[in-house]
Amino acid sequence: MIDIIIVNWNSGIYLNRCIYSINEYHSGLVSLVIIVDNSSSDNSLAQISPLHNKPFEIKIIRNAYNLGFGKACNQGVSLSSSNHLLILNPDALLYMDTLPKAMAYLQDPHNAKVGICGVQLFDESGQVARHCARFPSASGLVAHAIGLDRFFPRLGHVMAEWDHAQTRHVDHVIGAFFLVRRELFDALHGFDERFFVYLEDLDFSYRAHRAGWSSVYLTAAQAFHIGGGTSNQVKARRLFYSLRSRLLYSVKHFSRVGAFAVLLTTLLLEPFSRSAQALLRCSWPSLKETWAAYGMLCRWLPQWVLKKETR
Repeated sequence: MIDIIIVNWNSGIYLNRCIYSINEYHSGLVSLVIIVDNSSSDNSLAQISPLHNKPFEIKIIRNAYNLGFGKACNQGVSLSSSNHLLILNPDALLYMDTLPKAMAYLQDPHNAKVGICGVQLFDESGQVARHCARFPSASGLVAHAIGLDRFFPRLGHVMAEWDHAQTRHVDHVIGAFFLVRRELFDALHGFDERFFVYLEDLDFSYRAHRAGWSSVYLTAAQAFHIGGGTSNQVKARRLFYSLRSRLLYSVKHFSRVGAFAVLLTTLLLEPFSRSAQALLRCSWPSLKETWAAYGMLCRWLPQWVLKKETR
């Protein structure tokens, strides 16, 4: 059986659609759906339509403030008991064969060391989303910070150069559909809560890899994912969280030299490369968002360095 954990933050109608798709396509495999609401200010919880004769229980956790994605996931998992956990974004939808095929793959004895399973995700235009990733290197994050991966995609950690048309072992599958064995989740003590949002799933995949588990991208099963989702509502803050998580990941997993290189390029080069791109596109909102995000980052850095505050 599967317990599904959904972290909700102002997802509007998407959450109701997600729950409806689970009700339609649970295939008798879902025992519990846990919605962790991170202090939403919209009425997304109120928009959930009553489900009649539903075969699974729904639990809702209402947080008084936004705990961040990883911490909210851990909170939801603490209420679950199934051997398989599905971390599912509220802007994702299941299809008829999504869960049966993903579970069949994990239950095959040949795949006993596959700890994490992702599926082929389609976006609003019907295109296959290219979301799998390599584990980042310091040089790769430096290349990303100065924009080189836009011209040479293989320098970056996102596998954008691959068409995602085949099942294969990968370093990381996106957290929008993140099916993980409970045994692995417990062994790693869940997501690292120092990451408020972004890279907590990549960090989890890296720790799973180091513990001897693998991740698989499965094309036999498909789902829908809008992408961007509710984070599009706060673009400057989204960029800040992304930059902050990058620095936290670098310090956690890279050498001092590598982490310092990422720090320097992120702070001294990237704001100007992003500004140049915004000016070339004549996008004044992007320019404003860039400097607003870097303002937040600069205000956080002293707290991190002096007080070891990561959130």
